Amino acid sequence: MNLEQYKAFFYTVRYGNISRASEQLFITQPAVSRSIRQLEASLKCTLFFRTSKGVKLTAEGEILFKYVEQAFNFIEAGENKIRDVNNLLTGEVRIGVSDTICKYYLIPYLKLFKTLHPNIKVHVICPATPGIIALLKSGRIDFGIINLPYEDEQLHFQNIIAVQDCFVAGEKYAALSKQVQPLHKIVRHPLLLLEKTSNSRLFIDDYFRSHSLTVEPDFELDNIDLLVQFAKYDFGIACVIKNFIQDELQKGNLYEIKPAEKIPSRHMGVTWLKNVPLPAAAKVLISNLDYLETSEF
Repeated sequence: MNLEQYKAFFYTVRYGNISRASEQLFITQPAVSRSIRQLEASLKCTLFFRTSKGVKLTAEGEILFKYVEQAFNFIEAGENKIRDVNNLLTGEVRIGVSDTICKYYLIPYLKLFKTLHPNIKVHVICPATPGIIALLKSGRIDFGIINLPYEDEQLHFQNIIAVQDCFVAGEKYAALSKQVQPLHKIVRHPLLLLEKTSNSRLFIDDYFRSHSLTVEPDFELDNIDLLVQFAKYDFGIACVIKNFIQDELQKGNLYEIKPAEKIPSRHMGVTWLKNVPLPAAAKVLISNLDYLETSEF
């Protein structure tokens, strides 16, 4: 099937003569006539007959036009739909993000995005980092927001905000917050850490190893909210992201215990597949996320 031949046929019917059709297609009249003749030859029938006012469809041409018109209407509808998606008048964005990052970071940006683009559907899935990576590679989400660093040759990473890990505890350990503590003394106390599968846990384990320490936590929990609650009830010293617990520190519900061996700052970032173009809605949402080169903590 030659689409150009069908376009010549369709526009000739729509505008009633070959001259108008050629103007709309930006080709010469002989080119339109040649395409129609070629189409008639391939279908083994006559599609038009000439009149004093132009051309009219034969019975065979009427049959063909019913189907060709429907096809071109669908094509036009598809083009309009793509324009709507690119202009954020419709569409969707699918995000993978942990519960913690969603709660403490993403929600305000989603509120702004939905205010500006109310017709875009937003789907949020909240697994841990390995689950987010799996969803990306299976095509079930457009992008993920994870704690960095993370390495994968199939993925592109973009920093969006600097974060700082810290140690915190409840009233029982408040005295430790009055001065800087050697790390080897901090780890003698019961420790509360995220589960081993989380990227934040891998990061803090590397930090311990860099100071020749092997740590076995007393509690392993699956999110920062639980770490905070366990710390407040004096189960031990928790390692959390300081950005997300500023209110607890200011209210005196938690006490920061500062190690002499400073925990390096790192970033939270956006990730997506290198060889898969981002939808327009995802690009706009990502462009609205903060980017900070250095930590404020």
